[in-house]
Amino acid sequence: MLIAFNKPFGVICKFSPEPGRRTLADYVSIPNVYPAGRLDTDSEGLLLLTDDGALQAWIANPRHKLAKVYWAQVEGVPTEASLASLRKGVDLGDFVTKPAAARLIDEPQSLWPRDPPIRYRAKIPTSWLELTLREGKNRQVRRMTARVGFPTLRLVRATIGRVSVDDLAPGEWREIDASAPFETDKPSVGRRPPAR
Repeated sequence: MLIAFNKPFGVICKFSPEPGRRTLADYVSIPNVYPAGRLDTDSEGLLLLTDDGALQAWIANPRHKLAKVYWAQVEGVPTEASLASLRKGVDLGDFVTKPAAARLIDEPQSLWPRDPPIRYRAKIPTSWLELTLREGKNRQVRRMTARVGFPTLRLVRATIGRVSVDDLAPGEWREIDASAPFETDKPSVGRRPPAR
């Protein structure tokens, strides 16, 4: 089984209880499914959940280079030089990011209002970036945009491989075909994925 879930802002990416905080268990009542990868509490958007351990490990493993597209609302308007830095890789101190696709976009039309909204400041413009990564270190997108001078105010994961968050309201989920995310060879559900 594979589930696409639109994780709302503020939801912790685990099923075990966290006093006073929302977790995945508040939205998904199917037993024995687990996240294939993570999404920070203050990030929103697509999260894949599965009951197949081999599939979970395959999706989450960055060596399979499954593309993940993020929409980042940033403070300021990035320059072409800043976008070029994001594209070639950013030195974050503890590691250098792999090359990523990065471009300015209009606010996505399919985007839902965030609850709570980001803090509005009249004198500081914001803009939207679309970033495509094939790795996923802790808080990587936020660290990348901050490093080039444009802190992320809102972060939404829009796609993982071929699966999109489109048509899912925050907190909604749907079961999808287990082969849906894969751009190339996919693992067999219930069996060990092929070595790469």
